Amino acid sequence: MRIGIMAGATGGDDGLDGLVRSAKDYEARGFDTMWLANIFGIDAITACAIVGRETAKIGLGTAVVPTYPRHPTAIAQQAVTAQVASSGRFKLGIGLSHQIVIESMLGLSYARRAKHMREYMAVLGPLLRGEPAKFEGEEYRVNLALDVPGASPVPVMIAALGDHMLRIAGESSDGTILWMTGPETIESHVGPKIRAAASDAGRPEPAIVAGLPIVLTDDVEGAKKTIAESLVIYGQLPSYRAMLDKEGAEGPADVAIVGDEKTLDAQIQRLVDIGVTDFNAAIVATEEGAFDRTLDYLASKL
Repeated sequence: MRIGIMAGATGGDDGLDGLVRSAKDYEARGFDTMWLANIFGIDAITACAIVGRETAKIGLGTAVVPTYPRHPTAIAQQAVTAQVASSGRFKLGIGLSHQIVIESMLGLSYARRAKHMREYMAVLGPLLRGEPAKFEGEEYRVNLALDVPGASPVPVMIAALGDHMLRIAGESSDGTILWMTGPETIESHVGPKIRAAASDAGRPEPAIVAGLPIVLTDDVEGAKKTIAESLVIYGQLPSYRAMLDKEGAEGPADVAIVGDEKTLDAQIQRLVDIGVTDFNAAIVATEEGAFDRTLDYLASKL
């Protein structure tokens, strides 16, 4: 299982310069990937391109870029450019985002989400593979090709949680990138469904990227209290709430990886055992020194 670090969402970075410094540090420590969140700050694809020019080995990816605000041809052009800038180390993670963002903040329709993603991938997929996109649908009607010098195919993963999205991800992408989804749910729901969809479509075994909060600490209760308070929104958004309910978890603190080294070892091994291919570690600085201590711990597992 590859181990990567989530950046740009949980602290520890200071703007673009901070992201570059962090990426160089993670690369020197041997981490496989740095994943960049795309919320309402730095654009994640652009940042990956910049970081990619400043590093040599570490994989870079977005976790995740919302689809609705960007036409699939535009995001393809950005992603292929980031792939060139990073010498082939970039992975594009995309997702639907949430109704409160798409409708309430952006004024777009959040209806027919599965239909939207199927059409989106029908355009995006070929362009990321270096092929022309020729598609006539309800939402998108596209006939074009990209010409980016030095381009190579860009792996794409979908933030797939529900049955329909897991089917689409298995059929048309390289895997799924998760957040707030615990091991029981990955083992019984996510893994079997996306693998079956990929197999039915004749595609390779899909990647499963599990993003979870993590902190190495002796103050388990205090850390869980901080996580519950700081990440409370993720227990309220419907898509994550559904995954927490499947897990039997009250909130984000209940799926977080929290405790001493022995506890963290066991929970990370659990991810390996259920077929997670990539752990996207969202280190939560629940107390002074917690971020660096947890980072050192994760580096020792590489």
